[in-house]
Amino acid sequence: MRHHLAIVTALILAVGSLLTAAPSHAQSKSEIVIGVQCDRTGPTQIVGTVLCPAFHDYIALVNSKGGVDGHPIKAIEIDHEYKVPPAVESYERHKKEGAVTMAVYGTPQIYALTAKLTEDRIPGTSPGFGSAAAADGARYPFIFPIAATYWSQGAAAVDFVKKQLGGNLKGKKIAYIFYDNPAGREPIEVIEDLATKEGFQLKTFAVPPPGVEMGAQALDIAQRFRADFVIAHLFGGAPSVSIKEFKRVGYPLRKVVSFVWGAAEANIDGAGGFAVAEGYYAMQFAGVGTDYPVLNEIRDMYKKQGKEPPKEMASTVFYNRGVLIAALHVEAIRNALKAKPDGKLTGNDTKAGFEKISNFTLGGLPAAQDHGDRPRRWRPRSDLAGEGWEVREGDRLVCRLPGRGGQAHQRRREEVERRRGGGFGPRRDRMRC
Repeated sequence: MRHHLAIVTALILAVGSLLTAAPSHAQSKSEIVIGVQCDRTGPTQIVGTVLCPAFHDYIALVNSKGGVDGHPIKAIEIDHEYKVPPAVESYERHKKEGAVTMAVYGTPQIYALTAKLTEDRIPGTSPGFGSAAAADGARYPFIFPIAATYWSQGAAAVDFVKKQLGGNLKGKKIAYIFYDNPAGREPIEVIEDLATKEGFQLKTFAVPPPGVEMGAQALDIAQRFRADFVIAHLFGGAPSVSIKEFKRVGYPLRKVVSFVWGAAEANIDGAGGFAVAEGYYAMQFAGVGTDYPVLNEIRDMYKKQGKEPPKEMASTVFYNRGVLIAALHVEAIRNALKAKPDGKLTGNDTKAGFEKISNFTLGGLPAAQDHGDRPRRWRPRSDLAGEGWEVREGDRLVCRLPGRGGQAHQRRREEVERRRGGGFGPRRDRMRC
């Protein structure tokens, strides 16, 4: 029996070039430091224990080829357990170690570090999480979302639900079930705004951390509210629990669409496997699967060392994201070194490096890459004024959603920001496709 997990694909990534080998004398040049935050032991360890090893594997691959223009890359990881105080402490430690880019991990953490990153002029990334307001590069010049923000994911989820329900949401009931912390609450105002515009009834269902109990919420959604569709924004172990609970109360999973952090193999396995999760929709911002040249290079690197590839590679959703995030940091460093080949980089230099990323392909791992005649289960479209979306079930195109970069979407973003007490300037294109 064939089982399909339908994937909604969201992306705000641009696309560059593959690694090129450096000369053999490369390692004599000064090393360049990246600060890496992770959660390997806290409530989102299901992500961190795969994504962070992938980050290091890509850095090891770069260094095995001589580094970047001869400069070795040093990725210093600190486990903050998805807690804000340790994240702030880790940032200070990374800064003392000379980090010129920061791979931040977690929405509460990026909230806490935004002012520090700006004051210290060190670029930080928040791929697929964080504050959507950071898309305004004039106000947040040192925060790079590099993937769809929660506002964009929320807006695209509503568009997808609209397509699934026949193109008209008037009078429909949509449930938003979310992890009750700043990340889960981030898109609520946008979805509320869309509820008013589209005429649907929205009801929110908070799930207290760590998200291991939600039987009451699933029952309420299925039997009391009787939702026509569910938008889920859960992470850590919570997505698996939600799948099991919706299944238990008889709510059809084909009426559930998840944000990007409920989209991994581990989430499906934790729920009982693909047979249990059949019909469940989820968003992605990187390619899924093992058939990518950069992953083959990592496997070859381990083979040359007489080692088996790490087990984490089998969890392709989070592993591939870790490789992609690391590659974007390296590409920013590569661009910075073109301007300062002596390697004496500052955060200003790597900020400019991020802004210059263009045509970044990494052998197709960014999900926007066109794979030509090779069949691809998940193929998105993207632009940096806002995301384009395709929804595929198996190899069949279910629907195509428009990009979110138009004037109407900009007005919604500005209105939400005004409600929060601040203006919202023009969106800055961070990486040009």
